[in-house]
Amino acid sequence: MNKAKTLIIILSSILFASCTKGVIFSEFKDVSPIAWDKDSAVTFSFHIADTLHPCNVLLHLRHQDNYPYQNMWFFLSSISPDGIPKCDTIEFFLADDRGRWLGNGRNGHISMPVLYEQNYLFPDTGIYSLSIRHGMRTGQLRGVTQVGLELQHP
Repeated sequence: MNKAKTLIIILSSILFASCTKGVIFSEFKDVSPIAWDKDSAVTFSFHIADTLHPCNVLLHLRHQDNYPYQNMWFFLSSISPDGIPKCDTIEFFLADDRGRWLGNGRNGHISMPVLYEQNYLFPDTGIYSLSIRHGMRTGQLRGVTQVGLELQHP
C-alpha cells in the first residue's frame, strides 16, 4: 500500500512540474470591485535574465458574466531596463457573435488569455515594467475583476 502512495506522489510531482516548467513570470492584479477607472493602470514589474530564448507574452483578463461588452481595448505602456518607453494598443474579443463568452469560466467568472507577443526576444536583461489601462469608451468599466501578465517559454 505504501508503494502505491509513493508512486502516486512521485507521478503527481512530475505532472505538476511539467505543467509549470515553461512559466517565467505570472501575476494577477485585482481591479476595483466597483469599476475599473480609465485612468487607473495595472502595473507589472518583472526581471528578465535570459535574452537568448524567446518568450510568449500573454495578457489575461478575468471578468464577470455581466461584463457589458463583446470586446476589450488595452492601452499598454512598457519601459525596458535602459529606460526606453514603448506604447501599444490592442483589441481582443471576449465573446463570439452570438454573445457566448470565449475563454474559460465557471460560476459567473470568465478568464480570457490573450497572446500579446509570440516568440519575443527581450533585448536586455534587467527589470521591465508594463502598465495596462483599459481603452473602452466608458470611464468606469464594470465587470472586470483581474488583469494578469504571464511570460512563458514556448
